Amino acid sequence: MLLVAPQNYTFDSPLELDCGRRLKEVNLRFETVGTLSPNRDNAVLVTHALSGDAHVCGFHSTDDSKPGWWDEMVGPGKYLDTNRYFVICANVPGGCSGSTGPRSIDPDTGKPYNLNFPVITIRDMVRAEKRLIDHLGIGRLLAVVGGSMGGMQAMEWSIMYPEAVAGIIPIATTCQLSPQSIAFDWVGREAIEYDPNWKSGDYDAEHTPDRGLATARMLAHITYLSDESMSRKFGRELQDKDTYSFNFRRDFAVESYLEHQGQRFVERFDANSYFYITRAMDYFDMAEPYGGDLARAFSAAKSDFLVVSFTSDWLFPSSESRKIVKALLANKIKVSFSEITSGYGHDAFLLEVDALGRLIRDFLSNLSEKEHANNG
Repeated sequence: MLLVAPQNYTFDSPLELDCGRRLKEVNLRFETVGTLSPNRDNAVLVTHALSGDAHVCGFHSTDDSKPGWWDEMVGPGKYLDTNRYFVICANVPGGCSGSTGPRSIDPDTGKPYNLNFPVITIRDMVRAEKRLIDHLGIGRLLAVVGGSMGGMQAMEWSIMYPEAVAGIIPIATTCQLSPQSIAFDWVGREAIEYDPNWKSGDYDAEHTPDRGLATARMLAHITYLSDESMSRKFGRELQDKDTYSFNFRRDFAVESYLEHQGQRFVERFDANSYFYITRAMDYFDMAEPYGGDLARAFSAAKSDFLVVSFTSDWLFPSSESRKIVKALLANKIKVSFSEITSGYGHDAFLLEVDALGRLIRDFLSNLSEKEHANNG
């Protein structure tokens, strides 16, 4: 059993944010697995998706029943082999799994920030991650790899800190959030707002807006699946019944599944963090600061890229990945692209372990050899 210990890094100075505000006291919860090489050239930063955290692999104790969120991919002898690479994963600011977020204490008031927490962006998340990497004494990352929102962070690394990372692996992601995705986020936040326990974000620990957050999660979870995967897994199967109940309680297995997903989510996530992280994704648009020209956005990038999409992902379809590839090629950046055939939908980046893992393994191995040759 691989045991991993959570760690904390408290910044020694404020974090300046895109919104014009600053966070005076910032803590990042992070975990590391593997050993940093003497030359400090084997570090891989894994960036997490919306509902993720720093616990990417292994267990926190021998009593844990569930490992980290990408345990099938990351660990000793696995595709992202921690016998070879030093893997780092940090919970983003604005989160609720140990990093400073809306439920943290505001040093100016001595009370939880709640909605007084500043609005953050994907770029703010990357700034915080760079502070952590500097703190760990790593001058250049071998790679940044992430799926969904993690892929957004990975791409921003290539633009904001082009000399600080050799390779970028954005998986099942996009260069800007679509109007449809923004709409889903809006409805999810509205569901939370309509929960009587939300109280404009000023809820207490004993009366949290669980019903609204669960509904938001159910809505979002539908976007992570595909019609094929839902049909294959549930069909029109009834849940513990031989016939319809002829009322409006759950009849179908898919209804029970979504209810279960919502209940599990409220046990580990915070409603206000859901507001902040979804808003950060809403605002994500790599081309906007460059007059809408994505190729210009990537003009400073120097990393090699591996871009991966999945055929049934309708949230961030392959057409979005091809836009990224086209912009990279316009800048003569070395890029590999793979569209993996999968029926899992957006969640394929967590489930297609073998197909995706082989791509990541080979890309990192080639990248490592290239870095050693360049530094030889």
